[in-house]
Amino acid sequence: MDENPSFPVFPMHFRGILLLAGMYTLAWSAIIRLVGSSLMEWLADGNAVIESLPVNYYGGLGILVGLMIFFSAFYPISWVYLIIAGITGKIILAIWFGLDFVSALGWNKRTAFMLIFNEILWLIPLIVVFLRALQVKNYLLDQGEMID
Repeated sequence: MDENPSFPVFPMHFRGILLLAGMYTLAWSAIIRLVGSSLMEWLADGNAVIESLPVNYYGGLGILVGLMIFFSAFYPISWVYLIIAGITGKIILAIWFGLDFVSALGWNKRTAFMLIFNEILWLIPLIVVFLRALQVKNYLLDQGEMID
């Protein structure tokens, strides 16, 4: 097989990245939704916790975002819009956590971990996968091999 094909290829491990990102987001969001108050106390690291934090809504949106990313792995070229919706959702979750939760919980190593490793770090591989899927989709549309 040719090592450098003249057309863009969507590698299988990119689907794995989508599956892993979706499952990871889904799992963390379910944990936040199920044991949100205990998790917020742990994240506060001794600071006062405001009980009015919208933990259930945050977890619910995270579950929705995780499902979108997870389902995009099945047909990443055709469902490229789900990948971009997942990226947008991760950005919204990061901004929401940064503005609403960090201001109430305080900035510490636990909230930094939650924000960086659960929201921001996943944006890099998701954007790379999205760009490749878009490149392959555009190539297939130009060749007339894909009906949208």
